[in-house]
Amino acid sequence: RLAAGWWGLVPSLLLLAVFVGYPLIQVFQISTLKWDGVIAGQGIGLGNYANLLRDPDLGRSLVTTLIFAGLTLPAFVGLSALTAIELEGTRLERIVKAALFLPGLWTIGASAIGWYTLYAPDYGVLSTLTGGVLALPWGNQAWAALVLIAAFTIWQHMGYAVLVVSAGLKGIPSEVLEAARVDGASESQVRWRIIVPLLRPSLVFLGVIGSLYALQSYTAVFLLTRGGPFGS
Repeated sequence: RLAAGWWGLVPSLLLLAVFVGYPLIQVFQISTLKWDGVIAGQGIGLGNYANLLRDPDLGRSLVTTLIFAGLTLPAFVGLSALTAIELEGTRLERIVKAALFLPGLWTIGASAIGWYTLYAPDYGVLSTLTGGVLALPWGNQAWAALVLIAAFTIWQHMGYAVLVVSAGLKGIPSEVLEAARVDGASESQVRWRIIVPLLRPSLVFLGVIGSLYALQSYTAVFLLTRGGPFGS
């Protein structure tokens, strides 16, 4: 039985090796080269890693990444859960969920261009329409750049998170909620003492993928702020 089970895993293991294992090996191999992406690379062993560890900006980058994750993750999970709970059973539920999911279908590049056009502090649409009153000064303020990237990350992935929480809500038996109301529980008590605890698996899952979204935000950072201002 064990042998038969392992044979059943062979197709999945082959796919994993081809699409995950081989790219990882290639990435490591490239990381050992001195290469500009055009001419043939020159092997330097672990020199790139040694240079990285000696880089004085490494520690600051790690701290900034953790701050960004701490800013993004609670807002991502909290807003997604609150939105899904408030939408549950309403007339516009499907329309709003579809609208929230749309940004996740666009590429990060296209989304970043749109956000840059809207929120550029000097000549963005929002700044122009409000005379600069509502312009976010992310061009010269590190905190503003961090807020911009956090808002962009949440906006792009919130639709998927709302669907995850909504699926969890659909799995809660209505009898449980009705029994709580019959016993005298208020709507607030039903929400916080019954619905939220029963959504724990969905919220834990969102915590995991939200952490990945926050830690893999390089593309959004590069396209929107080029890592600035002042390398922040």
